[in-house]
Amino acid sequence: MKLSQEELANKCGLTRQTINAIENNKYDPTLALAFKLIKKWVYFLSRVTLEGNFTFY
Repeated sequence: MKLSQEELANKCGLTRQTINAIENNKYDPTLALAFKLIKKWVYFLSRVTLEGNFTFY
């Protein structure tokens, strides 16, 4: 399973540039946005665990 910046951004209603800025510590997300990202990651990680197939790029 792969998850790109673009895919994560689309799932969260953000731009890829916003995800990139967060990853590079150039943008501090609001608490609401941080929780939204956490929910998507928990869902993604639960899918990875169930499928046993993980590739992150």
